[in-house]
Amino acid sequence: MNRAWTYIINKLLPVNELNLITKAGTNFVTGWTAHEQKLEGSFEIYKNRIIIVKVNEEVTNASGCSIDKLTHFIKEIETQYNVELLNRLLIAYKSNDEVSIVDSSKISELLQNNSINENTIVYNTSISNQNELPDWEQPLKNTWLAKYLQVV
Repeated sequence: MNRAWTYIINKLLPVNELNLITKAGTNFVTGWTAHEQKLEGSFEIYKNRIIIVKVNEEVTNASGCSIDKLTHFIKEIETQYNVELLNRLLIAYKSNDEVSIVDSSKISELLQNNSINENTIVYNTSISNQNELPDWEQPLKNTWLAKYLQVV
């Protein structure tokens, strides 16, 4: 598997809803196709807050149509569970052993009140392939959010 997409879940969901989303996601990737060719993919929810969808492009490449199908599926999940998944202004960061979510506009405030700091682990949800997943946890100072450190 070498292509990946991530979607931050903007709010905590009950376990039963997370289980239903996981089941729907697994069913989606099982039937996912590109130009009528089956895609080999996977669907998981990381620490109840980040959806990760992967596809093995060594078997079949994801096409524009198949990516559109994924986006449509994600929009359906948003509607059905009243969540935001496509909001790229959401930031996921490690807080103890959990994943916390905040709008990027709140980063300065969190830095000022010492809720986070330059070493807080931030999840790089702009990854595009599975090879980037092992390094997707980065200290805030090594991400685009470092610009907020000068403000504090």
